[in-house]
Amino acid sequence: MSQSYDVIVIGLGGMGSAAAYHLAGRGQRVLGLERFGPAHSLGASHGGSRIYRQSYAEGPEYVPLLLRARELWDRLGVDAETEVFTRTGSIVVGHADSLMVAGSLHSAREWGLAHEVLDAAEIRSRFPTFSPADDDVAFYERQAGVVRPELTVAAHLRLAERRGAELRFNEPATRWEALPGGGVRVITAEGAATADRLVIAPGAWAQRLLPDLAVPLKVERRATYWFAPEGGVSLFDITRHPVYIWDTPGAEMYGFPALDGSRPRSQGRLPLWRRCCRPRSSRS
Repeated sequence: MSQSYDVIVIGLGGMGSAAAYHLAGRGQRVLGLERFGPAHSLGASHGGSRIYRQSYAEGPEYVPLLLRARELWDRLGVDAETEVFTRTGSIVVGHADSLMVAGSLHSAREWGLAHEVLDAAEIRSRFPTFSPADDDVAFYERQAGVVRPELTVAAHLRLAERRGAELRFNEPATRWEALPGGGVRVITAEGAATADRLVIAPGAWAQRLLPDLAVPLKVERRATYWFAPEGGVSLFDITRHPVYIWDTPGAEMYGFPALDGSRPRSQGRLPLWRRCCRPRSSRS
């Protein structure tokens, strides 16, 4: 039997779960549809950690979005009584004219963001877990840190339901259509629902739901590695070892501190830690 809502959200990952949470908080009647289970491991928001940085090397136009995101993560952490963001600071290491170092510096200067530029000796002194080449520099940003993606998704979903959203899992949307008189209809294997507005956040399945846009998506696997440093993790905890990006001529590497001590810790099925290796210089 068809049901009607103010908004239907297709896909309840990083984007869709946040949309459901905020829309329900505004008093909207929300239906959320997810093809898998809650906070699953088959989407882009899987894993225990993601880097958050404000001085975005990819372009200064992202900075206002990042500043707003930090505000919303802090609010979410309070509402959910869960730490979804951990400030660790970050360094971007490479040549002064490398894309990541120069881009980060450009964004910071354009938006007046607090930062430091460290030479190789300063990097070694302040962060002894790093071994830069003599001609490397680092862009250091104190406000950067780690976001917990699966915890964030789970918190958004829990609070969205608390605010009245109806969330259906293992019920993929098969198609949708605009209605002649306004609004949309979404069809699933369980039936159909209508709404005034539609939010489509299906991630890797966007091509199936947005065929007319011909979105050039290619799904690729990203492997994550954990390393146990010799001598234990004390040098790599969040007070001494920041998140980092190492920009080399041939590749870009990034990693995290030992977020939750020497052993993985979990809440439910959500991994909460990632270890990093001792990065080598770009010449090695």
